[in-house]
Amino acid sequence: MDRMIYTAMTGANAAQYRQQLLANNLANASTPGFRAELATFRAVPVRGDGASTRVFALEATAGHSDAPGPVNPTGRSLDVAARGGAYFAVQGLDGTEAYTRAGAFEVNAEGLLVTANGLPVLDQGDAPINIPQGAKVDIGDDGTITTQVGDQPAQALGRLKLVTPNDLDRIARSEDGLFRPTQGAPLPADNLARVQGGALEGSNVNAIEAMVGMIAVARQFEAQMRLLQNSETNDRAAAQLLSLNG
Repeated sequence: MDRMIYTAMTGANAAQYRQQLLANNLANASTPGFRAELATFRAVPVRGDGASTRVFALEATAGHSDAPGPVNPTGRSLDVAARGGAYFAVQGLDGTEAYTRAGAFEVNAEGLLVTANGLPVLDQGDAPINIPQGAKVDIGDDGTITTQVGDQPAQALGRLKLVTPNDLDRIARSEDGLFRPTQGAPLPADNLARVQGGALEGSNVNAIEAMVGMIAVARQFEAQMRLLQNSETNDRAAAQLLSLNG
């Protein structure tokens, strides 16, 4: 059987994976703080006897896009948009520290400051933040949380833990959609990171670009399927020739 069937198969698998990734990006085009996933592939020649006339398509690590999303003012005191490359530190369902750009915070029934998904938001001491009952909450540009209950004087509760990944402290998306450090240890707090209160950062997914990409990938997948069909046709023709000569 012609080895073309195997190379065409790797191309079809790569196209299918990219289609799934683009579909997930498009589904999250309106998700606050969502970071678009990237997919890249590389062609690897198949080594063996004779000339290297076949190549495999192999996935290459790409990660996510760090391009900023649009910042939309909401006027809500618990809505916060991280500036630059900063991320909010939260506690994942597995108890580990994770990071997100989604700053639509709430106060749950236990008085904890949580994300829209109910995950506790962490302060610079890596601890959940407790909000007094009935308190008015204000979050400053540096992440400092100030509360005021009734006519009592305002009190500073602490400061949001903000981290800024870099070449040494990298993060990667986990299966739960949160970002975690690739080295295992939590990232240090960035005291220079800033936020914008009363606003939310939107998704950085370009919906039009994602749609065009899905159309292009669908055509690429069809091309790989035609290669598989041609390979099958060639295999049948070669079998007929061998049977005649036999």
